[in-house]
Amino acid sequence: MPVANEKLAAALESLNKVQEGGRVAIRSKYLTRLTRELLLKHGFLQPVIKGWYVPAMPSGGPGETTAWYTAFWQFCRDYLAERFGANWTLTPEQSLILHAGNFTVPRQLLVRAPAANNQPTQLIHGTSIFETALALPPPDERTEASGLRLYSPEAALVAATAGFFETHPTEARTVLAIQRDASAVLALLLRGGHSVVAGRLAGAFRNIGRDREADAILTAMKAADHTVRETDPFIDGRPRVPYRRDPSPYVQRLRLLWERMRDDVAGRLPPERVLPNDVDVYLREVDALYVTDAYHSLSIEGYRVSPELIERVRSGQWNPQAHVQDRDFENGLAARGYWLAFQAVRQSLTDVLAGQSPGDVADRDHPVWYREMFAPKVAAGLLKPENLAGYRNGPVYLRGSRHVPLNADAVRDAMPAFFDLLRDEPDPAVRVVLGHFIYVFIHPYFDGNGRTGRFLMNVMTAAAGYPWTVIPVEERERYMAALEAASVDQDIRPFADFIGECIRRAKEIRAPA
Repeated sequence: MPVANEKLAAALESLNKVQEGGRVAIRSKYLTRLTRELLLKHGFLQPVIKGWYVPAMPSGGPGETTAWYTAFWQFCRDYLAERFGANWTLTPEQSLILHAGNFTVPRQLLVRAPAANNQPTQLIHGTSIFETALALPPPDERTEASGLRLYSPEAALVAATAGFFETHPTEARTVLAIQRDASAVLALLLRGGHSVVAGRLAGAFRNIGRDREADAILTAMKAADHTVRETDPFIDGRPRVPYRRDPSPYVQRLRLLWERMRDDVAGRLPPERVLPNDVDVYLREVDALYVTDAYHSLSIEGYRVSPELIERVRSGQWNPQAHVQDRDFENGLAARGYWLAFQAVRQSLTDVLAGQSPGDVADRDHPVWYREMFAPKVAAGLLKPENLAGYRNGPVYLRGSRHVPLNADAVRDAMPAFFDLLRDEPDPAVRVVLGHFIYVFIHPYFDGNGRTGRFLMNVMTAAAGYPWTVIPVEERERYMAALEAASVDQDIRPFADFIGECIRRAKEIRAPA
C-alpha cells in the first residue's frame, strides 16, 4: 500500500495530466472518485457547481476567493465549450468590456447560445452565468480573446444597447477610440440599415472628439437613403473627451479612467497646503516617521514585523545568525529591503522639494525603489537576479479581488502613459490620489506594488505641500475596500476620502505601543 504522501502525489499527477493544454474547468469524469476525494480533502480542488471543479491551493482556507477569481475566465471558457461547443458567444456588452481591456470578474456573465436554457447557473462566491437562447452573429462579426468567444469590437458597438454607453462610458469610449476609422462600423450599419444606431454612434464618436468619423457615418447613411438623427449616448455630463490616437485599448482606458476620476477627487483632500521652506526640516520629519511608516506599510502586506526589528535593521544590528529574535528571515529581509527603498525615496523627496517635476522624479526613480526593496532577497538567494530587471513578464492576481491587473504586454504600454498623465496633471491633489491608485491598478511588478504605490503617493504629497502620510494597518480593510471600489466600480471617491483623512491626521500617527 502506498503511504499517504505517495497517494497524494499520484492524485496530483492525475490532476496535472487533466490540466495539460491549459484546461481549468475540471469535470468529475476526468478523475476517479478516490482521486477527487483526496484532492478535495487536501484543498487542491475547489467545487464550483455539481460535477465541476477548479484547481486550488491548500493555503487558501475557507471562503478564500482568490483561486476562483483567478480561474473564472478560463473556467467559463472551458465550461461553455463543453456545453455548446463553438456555438456560443458573450453578449455585445460583455464583449465591449473585454475589448476595452477590463477583465474584472462580473457578478453575472451573460452568454448567448442557440441551445441555451434561458436560466442562470449559480457558481461560487456570488457569481453566475446566465445563458440566453439567441442566434449568434455572423462568423465575420465574431472573434476570440483568450479562448472566449466575443462579438468583434465593431459588431459589439452596433449591437450594444444604448444603456451600455450610460453604465460603462469608459469601456465604450475606449473601444470607440481604438477604431482606426469609421469604415468597419459603417459597413455593419449599412448592412443592417441601422439608422437609430448610426445616430447613436455618430454622437458617440463626436463625444470623444472624432468629428471626422461622426460625419462619415452621417454622410454615408444619408447617401444610402437612411434618415439619421445624431444623439450623444453618454449622459455622464463630461465635455468632449480629448482624443489621442493610440492602438492600445489599455492606454486609452487608462487615460479615460484618469479623466473621469480626476473631477471626483476635487475637494476631498485638505485645501490647506504649505510647501516647506526648509527641506532639511521636512526630511527630518520624514525620518522621524520611518519606523511607524515601515511597521504599517509592511504589516498591510502581511509581514509580521515589530518596531524593534525595524530599529535593528535600520541601525545595522539585525543579525539572524546571532540573534534568535532575528531568525524570522523572510520578515527581516522585507524590513531590510524597506529600509533601503526608503533611503532611495528620501533622495527622490529631496529632488522634488528642490523643484524637480514630481512626475519626472517618480518615472525615473520608481525602478530604483523596487530594486532596493528586493535586493536583500536576491542577495539571500530567495529571488533570482533577473527579478530586478524590470516590469513583470507574466500575470498577477490580487488576493480576494475581482480586479484583474493588466497583462504583462499591456503593462509596458500602460506605464509610460501613466507617467505622462502624472507629469501633465495640474492638480497636486489628483496626483496624490490617482498616482497611488493607478499605479496599483496596473500592478507593474510581481510583488511590492502596494509598498511602491505608497512611496509614490508620498512623493506626490511632498510636492503638494502635505506631510508624509502613513496608511494605518488598523484600517487595512477600509483601504483595500476603497481600492476595490475604484478598480471594479470605477468609483474613486471612497479612496480619495480615505487618503484625505489620512493626510489630515498624518502628524498624529505614532508607532504602535
